[in-house]
Amino acid sequence: QVQLVESGGGLVQPGGSLRLSCAASGTIFSINPMGWYRQAPGKQRELVAYILSGGGTNYRDSVKGRFTISRDNAKNTVYLEMNNLKPEDTAVYYCNRVPAFSVWGQGTLVTVSS
Repeated sequence: QVQLVESGGGLVQPGGSLRLSCAASGTIFSINPMGWYRQAPGKQRELVAYILSGGGTNYRDSVKGRFTISRDNAKNTVYLEMNNLKPEDTAVYYCNRVPAFSVWGQGTLVTVSS
């Protein structure tokens, strides 16, 4: 049974930073491409960034240069460093494999507001 546990969200002012973490279990973490997704109120879930097993990364245009995804295969953990946050980054953030497992974690809420 795959389990994904996200943490690190919170309320931050525009221009601020947060670091999200996701601990995965129940899968061979190291071989899976892993991604961070987000879902804003009233919108569909979207893929924000992903990292391949070998460390290659890819970002959606709106977060390039501001977000950094990384992984620690020894800890079965993937991270998302978010800098220069904007109000439009407000969403519930989830991690999952790319493509996603059918099971999702509870997500972690990021609110960017002054």
